[in-house]
Amino acid sequence: MTRGLARGWSVALVGVTGQLVSIEADIGFGLPKFSLLGLPDAALNESRDRVRAAVINSGEPWPEHKVTVSMSPADLPKRGSRFDLALATIVLAASGEVPAEGLADRVLLGELGLDGGLRPLRGVLPAVTAAVRSGIKRVVVPEPNAEEAALVDDVEVLGIRSLAQFLAFLRGDEIPDAPPVPGVEPPPGPGPAEVLDLIDVRGQSEARRALEVAAAGGHHLLLHGAPGSGKTMLASRLPGLLPRLEGRRALEVSEIHSVAGLLPPGAPLVEQPPYCQPHHSASLAAMVGGGAAKDLRPGAASVAHHGVLFLDEVAEFKPSVLDALRQPLEGGEVVLSRSGVTARFPARFLLVMAANPCPCGSPSGPRSCTCSSEARRRYAARLSGPLLDRIDIQVMVDRPSRHELVNAPDGEGTEVVADRVALARERAAHRLRDTPWSLNTSVSARAMRTRFAPAADAMALVEAALDRGALSARGLAKVLRLAWTLTDLAGHDRPGLDEVGQALALRAGAGGSWA
Repeated sequence: MTRGLARGWSVALVGVTGQLVSIEADIGFGLPKFSLLGLPDAALNESRDRVRAAVINSGEPWPEHKVTVSMSPADLPKRGSRFDLALATIVLAASGEVPAEGLADRVLLGELGLDGGLRPLRGVLPAVTAAVRSGIKRVVVPEPNAEEAALVDDVEVLGIRSLAQFLAFLRGDEIPDAPPVPGVEPPPGPGPAEVLDLIDVRGQSEARRALEVAAAGGHHLLLHGAPGSGKTMLASRLPGLLPRLEGRRALEVSEIHSVAGLLPPGAPLVEQPPYCQPHHSASLAAMVGGGAAKDLRPGAASVAHHGVLFLDEVAEFKPSVLDALRQPLEGGEVVLSRSGVTARFPARFLLVMAANPCPCGSPSGPRSCTCSSEARRRYAARLSGPLLDRIDIQVMVDRPSRHELVNAPDGEGTEVVADRVALARERAAHRLRDTPWSLNTSVSARAMRTRFAPAADAMALVEAALDRGALSARGLAKVLRLAWTLTDLAGHDRPGLDEVGQALALRAGAGGSWA
């Protein structure tokens, strides 16, 4: 065992953004000691004992000298156990036990057990993406994460089960057998796993139409009505109307779910738009993300990226939690700042809120309501004006009649409506092909008033609403976006009186009883 120096690579994560980390190990003279430099957190500091035990239990000698490991950039916080494999291998390379040449162009990721076995990680997909972006296209990961890592284009993935296997690989020896690495069962995901069919909904023609418009243009939706009227049933069928995720969108969602630990075993690529339904007791951190500076996690708003975020009984949520959604509703991302760390989580979701008309939630509606007018007013005031102003469509959902429940013919199924939604999105994408946008809901307010303005007679309707104070400046842009979505669904070239009138009605549908 000789004095030496070796270098290798790993990746640190801040939010869903990875950054390449250079790890250098020096074996020096002096009393045996393991020093770890470069802003390690508590879990990473603990790796000193974990890595030493893993090396010894893998049948390798640990340097009985002064071991100094430096991780740079030195000012980047580094957390967790993802650096274990890199630390162990680079220390052994510095002591001359394995060739250092094999580490020059590889990123090493993996947590070690005390027996030298390799355990799966969260966040492998964004880490491998960062490695490839930095020019390193060979990665070593725990075997259960290999399929996830291989989703990144132009990368060579080596999935291993133990430290001993990787050391044998570096030496060019025969790879020893090792027991399979147990996968980690993720917590319940954003669900539902199956696509629910709209044909199950009886009646509700107006609400079904609102659902179709919301899916076609990416418009936020408020469903307002008595308990039992079908609000939750409608919302849970919205993901089936959205196009499947492909290309970069699928990778973005998969990266978020990887960091959140929600990727199911054997299915690392999320192709179905997620559906996230947090409980009304959800905290601010659970909704928009949070945590300590070195362990920021995505919240429900980011887990629902390119999918649906459904808030049932929305008036029961804390007002501060609801108001925290205003930033992602406008900007499409959540920005979390802690001391020395800023993490950005994508959060471009379709928000659906369901609300009862009053605190008592009488299933018969106003006929049997026991709430005072003051109680109803306070209940409605739990949704702030600025939040409601960001909602494109407000719909009153009435309870279906006996005839609709028992005798009425089935309505259209999800497949039929989804085809119309896909065609409308194609029309919008074709019209917006020379712009930064692809969905009507993303088009800027200025472009809606100028380049994509409706016919002059149709604009008179929104001008009258502005004069009455029924529309804000933000509301004007949302009505015009809605009008374009209705135009795309109808197959017309430009919004006219009919589309603008429908858009105004959809925006104010529940306003009289809620706002």
